[in-house]
This record gives sequence, structure tokens and C-alpha cells, in this order.
Amino acid sequence: MRRAHAMAFGGEAGKDGVRFALWAPTAKFVTLVVDGTDHEIAEAGEGWRRVTVPGVEAGARYGYRIDGDLVVPDPASRFQPDDVSGLSEVIDPRSFDWSDSAWTGRPWEETILYELHVGTVTPEGTYAALEGKLEELRDLGVTAIELLPLADFKGTRNWGYDGVLPYAPDSAYGRPDDLKRLVDKAHSLGLMVFLDAVYNHFGPAGNYLHAYAKTFFTERHQTPWGAGINFDGETSGRTVRDFFIENALYWLEEYHFDGLRFDAVHAILDDSKKHFIGELAETIRARLPGRHIHLVLENEANEAKWLERRDDGQPVQHTAQWADDLHHCWHVLLTGEEAGYYESFSDKPVAHLARCLAEGFAYQGEPFPTLDNHPRGEPSGHLPPSAFVTFLQNHDQVGNRALGERLSALADPAKLALARAGLMLSPQIPMLWMGEEWSATAPFLFFVDFAPDAELNKAVREGRRREFKSFAAFADDTSVIPDPTEATTFTDSRIDWAEVERAPHRGVWADTRNLLQIRHQTVVPLTKTAYRGAKASLPRPDAVDCTWRYDGGWLRFVANFGDAPLQTPRGGGQIVWCNGADVVTGETIELPSWTGIFLTGVN
Repeated sequence: MRRAHAMAFGGEAGKDGVRFALWAPTAKFVTLVVDGTDHEIAEAGEGWRRVTVPGVEAGARYGYRIDGDLVVPDPASRFQPDDVSGLSEVIDPRSFDWSDSAWTGRPWEETILYELHVGTVTPEGTYAALEGKLEELRDLGVTAIELLPLADFKGTRNWGYDGVLPYAPDSAYGRPDDLKRLVDKAHSLGLMVFLDAVYNHFGPAGNYLHAYAKTFFTERHQTPWGAGINFDGETSGRTVRDFFIENALYWLEEYHFDGLRFDAVHAILDDSKKHFIGELAETIRARLPGRHIHLVLENEANEAKWLERRDDGQPVQHTAQWADDLHHCWHVLLTGEEAGYYESFSDKPVAHLARCLAEGFAYQGEPFPTLDNHPRGEPSGHLPPSAFVTFLQNHDQVGNRALGERLSALADPAKLALARAGLMLSPQIPMLWMGEEWSATAPFLFFVDFAPDAELNKAVREGRRREFKSFAAFADDTSVIPDPTEATTFTDSRIDWAEVERAPHRGVWADTRNLLQIRHQTVVPLTKTAYRGAKASLPRPDAVDCTWRYDGGWLRFVANFGDAPLQTPRGGGQIVWCNGADVVTGETIELPSWTGIFLTGVN
């Protein structure tokens, strides 16, 4: 089976040659350069330049000469073999023969995510090497892998959030066909594949849009990265919106991804009557009705309106949101940390956790201390638990620490085991960070590669150390913070799969696998029935008791985070998991310090 996403942008291979299209509304003169030869490119109105060149084949290199001097890559390039400033390569997507024609995805309730960075999840750091790990992940119980952003970035080392060419999977990990083989193989194993997409900014190096499309950006909106992307401009907004909507469709159609995670949508500033992220979801739903397509938000604003459900329980627009609040509650309980945004959860972490378990958001319009007590969030208790992706750690929560420590380096293993069960067996959608399944020892550090731009490398290095200067641990010496521009910072972040065979990692891996088996057997069938609500209570200020109800029955989680034993009525039901010996006596649940229990029953 052959697949290609047709769009107005970029180079499109056809029977008559290749059609090249560039939106360059602020350029005076544009010529197309193909394999060293310049071609006239006609103006087509509203800033567009288009031309079809016969005889051009896949593999040809091309770019655009702007105003007689600067040669830039195609902003919709499908591949950049020589990095972001090199010429683009013509790719014919129909040259790849897919074997997954019968694949339509998996229901959202079956999702168990495994977030990973392609460059550090294996020693080789390639799509091909990751392909070799898929069977291990399937056997663990994972049902979906989520790749950090792949949009072409400057250099060979980056988390992916500095991408500047959104259609070009970065050449550091392999060629486009290597990525397609990865997706194809995953589908053959029953695994979904998600991609993290960044539509709120471009990276600091290699973005040439300012040279020929200044109106792609606007000073009306300011973001942490400078002028905002012009999603709502009177003359440019439509083309800008289409550029990113087509990008999402491109990944879903041409690469057959099963879902997208949209990075920091709170930083997508749009005053249009219909916000971009709403139009994005509606367009995708309309274009791909016959597949299980899952759209996930990262949204610090905690806006429940994007997660609403239809009468049949299916999402109207977006499928779910990353549940940062729930993560923060667990982190405070496990580590006692109170700095930064953890301050807003440290006053009553168990009460916040209870509300998150039952309702999704801890803050639903209340003053948020970290934001100078400005209100944060919207009411979310009406949403099903599946509207929230939960995690104990992810790339941000590990990598944004000065030393990139994983939670297993910060928390007591016994306490972490309780949190792991709370993550895996609660009805929200769980996500693991690569290596978490065995408590990998490698840190995940912040790394970039902007060479040969020494000034930009210096600015990143100094900015990273300045960021942590206010922390007591680094107030006197920030030199211990790894230099993000050094290659060793990147290689030190690679996980070691051989650890799985050694103690104590093997035990953690076995525990993770056991929990995922319980989830598949007990929790997933329940969550596939209609959701009927949840109720959480605090038997004591240091204990939580939460019950979720479905048409198919109920699931209950009781946990004691205090030092004293907890006794509470059992209330019937079958025990599916507990982490302490003799925690149940007759009709009374008896939980020692830092133990918990999950039970299920019928209504």
C-alpha cells in the first residue's frame, strides 16, 4: 500500500515532474534552485509562488533563492539530509510500500503510553535501533510509543522542541523510509505510534521564514520565544493555520501515526472566533473518520472545554490532556520538594491528589500560588478519567531538573512502588518515561547542538546555569550543571537496556509488567463501559479513598501515606492488587504506612 498526503505546500512529486510551491508574501523576487539550476517561479497571488518542473525525480536537491541572494530550504521540506540550512530533498512518499493496510488503530482506553527520545532510547539513537526494541515493549504491556518531536532541528543533538522545519523528520535518526518502517513494524505488533508536535514556536537557529514571510509572525502576541505565530492575522492567518493543520494531517496520513501530542497549547495565542486548536481537532476528525485517532494536549491553563465528550463518550475535539496536577501531587508526596510549581501542591498534597484522581484537575478556577494567586483551570469533574494522561515522570519533569535525575534517584523505592501502582491501575491513561519500567539510572539532561554558532551555544550554556542560580544547591557553584552543548551531556542521557537483567532493576521491571497485566485484564475492560462518575474522600488527612463507577462495575483505590496504620471498611469487592502483607482482615482494610489497595466490584 502506498500513502501520500496532498497539500498546497512544498514539493509534490507527480507524473509531470515536481510541483514546487512557496508562500513568500514579503519577498520581492524568488527563484527555484534545483540541482544547481535556477528556474523562474511565477507569482500565483496572495503571496504564493508555484511552478512545476518536468524531469525532476526523487532525490533531487532544491531550495529557493530569495531576493537574488539568500538560498533557503523549503519550509515544508519532507527531508533535509544536510541539516536545516542545507538544500531540501525531493521525497516521493509513494515509493514506500506499507504492509499495514488493515490497521485502523486501537481504542483510547487500551492506551498505555511509552514516551521516548529517539536519540537516547538506544545506543545507536536511530529509528532502526528503536524498531528492534518494539517487541520488548509490547511484551512489557505497552500499547503505544510516543516520540519526542522529530521536526528538523539545528545540529545532531536536541530534545526536538527547537525544530524549524515541521515536515522534515530529522536526519540524525535516519531517513523518512526508516521512520515509516518503524511505524509499520509497530503496527504489525499491535502498537500505536504517537508523535509530539510543536505548533507554538520555532527553534532559535535555522528558521528562514523572516526572510520571505515576515507576516508568519506577529508582535501582537508575545510568547516566551518572542513574537507569536500569526494564527489570527487578517491577511496571513489562514495560510499560517493551514500550514500547521496540514502538518498534523501529513503525520497522520503519510506516516500513519495514530495520535499527536500538541506541545504547550497555552502558548498558541489566537484571538480568532474559533481558536486554532479547536479548528485543528475538528479538521482532523472530519478528514479521518474511519480510524482511531488520538489527540492529546499539553495545556498549563487546564481548560476542560477542549476535552468535552459526546453522548456516546467519544471526544468532541481533543482526546485527553497531560495531567500535570496529578504528577505534581505524587512528586511532592514522594520527594517532599516544594520549590517552583510544587509549592502550589505542598500545602495539602493528599487532598490535591484525591481531587485529581476523581476529577482530573486539582485547580479548577481557584487561585494558583505559583501564578501570584491568579485563577487557574476550569471545572473538570464531569470528564471521564480517560480525558487525562497521567505519569510519574516525563521528559520535562526529569530533563528540566538541573542534573536530570529520575524519580527513582529521589524517592524511596517502597514509596515509589505504591505510586507506580497508583499510576498503572487508576483508570486515567498511564504513561511511562523511557527506562522508568526498570528504574534506569541514566539521567535525562538538557542538550543542544547549535555549532558552529558559538554565541548561541554560549547563550544556552549560560542561560541554563543562570536558571538554577536561585536554587540553594547551586547558589555557590553552577559549574556542576552539565553543559548542554557538550556531546557527553547527550550520550550520558542514553539508557542502558542491559540494566534490566540486574538487581534491583529486574524487580522493578517485573513489578511494572505485573501491574500492566492487571490493567489489561481488569481495568481496561471496565473503562470501556460508560463512565458514571467518581468520588474521593480523605479517611484521614494523610490517606485517600477513591472510587470510580462504570456501567461494568466499580474500581476503588485506598492508600495510606501517613506513619500510623489506617483502618477503613472494605465494602465488598475483589482485591486486584495490594503492596503490603496482611493488609485486609475480614471486612476491614488495614493499611500500614505507605501501602495501598485496589479493589473491583459490580454495581
